[in-house]
Amino acid sequence: MLSALENIKSIRLANLPTPLEEAPRLASKYGLEKLYLKRDDLTGLAGGGNKARKLEYDFAEILAGGYDVVITAGGAQSNHARMTAAAACKLGLETKLVLGGPDFATPQGNLLLDTFFGAEVRYQIDDDANDSLTRAMEQWAGELRRAGQKPFILPIGGSSGRGALGYVKAMRELAGQLPDPKVQIVVGVGSCGTLAGMMVGAREFLPGARIIGISVSRTRDAIVQRTHELIRECRALINLGDDSRSTTIECYDHYHGSYGEMTASGKQAILDCARLEGCILDPIYTGKVMAGLADLAATGVLDRKQPVVFIHTGGLPINFAFGSDFGSCTRIIRKHPKTPTAP
Repeated sequence: MLSALENIKSIRLANLPTPLEEAPRLASKYGLEKLYLKRDDLTGLAGGGNKARKLEYDFAEILAGGYDVVITAGGAQSNHARMTAAAACKLGLETKLVLGGPDFATPQGNLLLDTFFGAEVRYQIDDDANDSLTRAMEQWAGELRRAGQKPFILPIGGSSGRGALGYVKAMRELAGQLPDPKVQIVVGVGSCGTLAGMMVGAREFLPGARIIGISVSRTRDAIVQRTHELIRECRALINLGDDSRSTTIECYDHYHGSYGEMTASGKQAILDCARLEGCILDPIYTGKVMAGLADLAATGVLDRKQPVVFIHTGGLPINFAFGSDFGSCTRIIRKHPKTPTAP
């Protein structure tokens, strides 16, 4: 399997390996003996995040195919869209983004960064459904082909069997960092590519690990179905047999609330992580996942005596679109200079 994995072409976009940091103060708050943060928010591309690992494979395919424009989609605060646009800039390609969500007065967070990278955006107000975004990408691709360009449609979240290979390698990387391979690994799940790659990689490199997904958008049933599909695609690329039916996917889908909106428990998890470990989560993805981790620890779903690894998938820029939601958390005392008195 190793030779097959190494033979699939990729390009360098991420700063790897990312650190594995112990988080003792957060572990104590959540009643865990050991908690580690796998800092994939520090991959470096355009502010970092897990998508850099997938894009190393996706863009190798794009370059090899001679494409000149990349189209992808997501919500207004999509980390994947931001990192895709940045990677395209590095490689001299155009980016077209189909994004959806609530209307806005000015671009903030990831959406602002999309404009920094020169991406052309078609924004679907109050519509971030995957099927609708996919149809809009296909329509745009047709327009570009008729104009003489060669577009590549990158799936939402960069989630494909090829992209999932980035997290097969990530599990090999993590195995070399852990003092004890018998761990519980918690990861956020949206478009399912990260989870699929982790499931394939853990079977090969961390067979004693328990992988636990926490949904940021989809139902558990939808996640299980899509993850199995991506596992089959991924394993076929590296010449492994199809054993997806024997792969049990553990996933929890009751922590995400409405996609794109912050939850009360997610907000608290962001503040816990920042104030106890100096580490920044985000309101749409990692904050909700850490809140789920805390609840799974409190309810005994996680074994508190066994080490837990939290895969930090990034999302820092999103916070700058939620400033008003954190206003009550600030401790700012304003002082105005005294007005000089007249003589």
